[in-house]
Amino acid sequence: MKKAEIIIDKYFLTGKVDKRIFGSFIEHLGRAVYEGIYQEGSALSDEQGFRKDTLDLVKELQVPIVRYPGGNFVSGFHWEDSVGPKDKRPAKPDLAWGVIETNEFGLNEFADWSKKAGSDIMMAVNLGTRGPEDAKNVLEYCNFKGGTYYSDLRKSHGYKDPHNIKLWCLGNEMDGPWQVASWEKNPTGYGILAHEATKVMKFVDPTIETIACASSSPFLSHYPEWDRHVLEECYDVVDMISLHHYHSAPIGNIPALLAGYKAFDSYINTEIALCDYMKTHRRSSKTMMLSLDEYGCMMRPEGKTHLGRNGRMPATSFYGFDPAQKYVHHDPDDWSSHRNMPPMGDMVGALGTGSVLLTLLRHADRVKLACQSLIVNDLGLVMANDEGAYPNGTYPVFKLLSDCARGMVYEARSTGDTLHTETMGNQPALDVLTVKGEDGVLRVFAINRTPEEAAWTVHAAGLAAANAATAAQMLCAPLDARNSLDAPNTIALQDAEAPAWDGATLTGRVAPYSLTMWTVTDN
Repeated sequence: MKKAEIIIDKYFLTGKVDKRIFGSFIEHLGRAVYEGIYQEGSALSDEQGFRKDTLDLVKELQVPIVRYPGGNFVSGFHWEDSVGPKDKRPAKPDLAWGVIETNEFGLNEFADWSKKAGSDIMMAVNLGTRGPEDAKNVLEYCNFKGGTYYSDLRKSHGYKDPHNIKLWCLGNEMDGPWQVASWEKNPTGYGILAHEATKVMKFVDPTIETIACASSSPFLSHYPEWDRHVLEECYDVVDMISLHHYHSAPIGNIPALLAGYKAFDSYINTEIALCDYMKTHRRSSKTMMLSLDEYGCMMRPEGKTHLGRNGRMPATSFYGFDPAQKYVHHDPDDWSSHRNMPPMGDMVGALGTGSVLLTLLRHADRVKLACQSLIVNDLGLVMANDEGAYPNGTYPVFKLLSDCARGMVYEARSTGDTLHTETMGNQPALDVLTVKGEDGVLRVFAINRTPEEAAWTVHAAGLAAANAATAAQMLCAPLDARNSLDAPNTIALQDAEAPAWDGATLTGRVAPYSLTMWTVTDN
């Protein structure tokens, strides 16, 4: 049996959780949009073609914000192709994913879908093949009340009221050599571009926030130097800096996957240090916040990692494309042949995703926004096919934390048994997060990374009354367990044995390979 002790100090607050940290992401790839959130003509869809079953599951999550339309897709996206009468919209080759995009689903459809989902929009602008002028135009189309060319164009398309989109991404992964019109070789140029795009966009609508791209992976050879040059040019005007990271481990290497939080932790800490250096360097009073607006955690077959240019990373091989592939009309049923997507949705993936979320929440003072990738299909929280939709294995993890990890995060220090990993060394057997909600309830979350039951003690004096009531809930299932359309609750939240509370200390046990939440409620 593993043992651990956790010390929570009531005087050491990390920060308040921003609800936008529980955001998600949708992109025109695979079955994410087409046959994911949208399938016109299906008996499962509403009058606008939106899948009702996936929409219901997304609404249940209460996702505060969804990023759109990409992702790599945005670097070649002409937004005006996606608005107006559908029979007038042009079909064009999507250079990012090697398909022909019909633009049947576009900007206004997504605005309508977001309203039905109860989510705000985080819109990305094309700074790959386009620039500040286009960014200004799409913002005018979305946010201007009327009386101008693009705002009146929106009205002519049936949208009298503005969409009022307040969050804008300045491109996507602009340092990636795989990116259409990459700025990998010119971070200063991209920094100037981000500065000028922000300037002109805030001339149109000064109430918006803009998010500039930092390095799209901590494993790229130019990280973090690329970021430094970008921040040098745009630190004073952008509101956040964007980070992306997908942690993976070889299939079967569970310790490596569950220790992936350490890679995120290091990535975030490095970026914070860089931003704070730039704050000092520029003698600024501004503290830059972080947006981790693409992240994921998965197991995948071992393969060579390609970094940088000069023949080391052909874009086609990076995404698993056939170099000789011809552009084809989007065929969701044949998507697996276009990209080497790993299997997702099992219990170990759910625990890995949970560990990443705990890491983001431990940085609540600086990480203000995050988007899990993706919301439907292709690594999604929700899976959908022609027969229906169901929650993926990551869904209950995301929902538990989104529902309950709201409030103030307290620093928690762990001692006790460890888990050995080849790449991350020895890591604590339990991954722990402590949050006290505005409702006064103390919630302690723990992921047991080991195949053994764990006995743990939480010292939390002063955070709850001596006669407080306790309860526990947990996610626990065989590591290869998966949800399905026929068995949507194979991985699901269940009641667990409540811990003991003596007014200062919580004691109890947690199951092997599990996510557990202990609650302490004042009577």
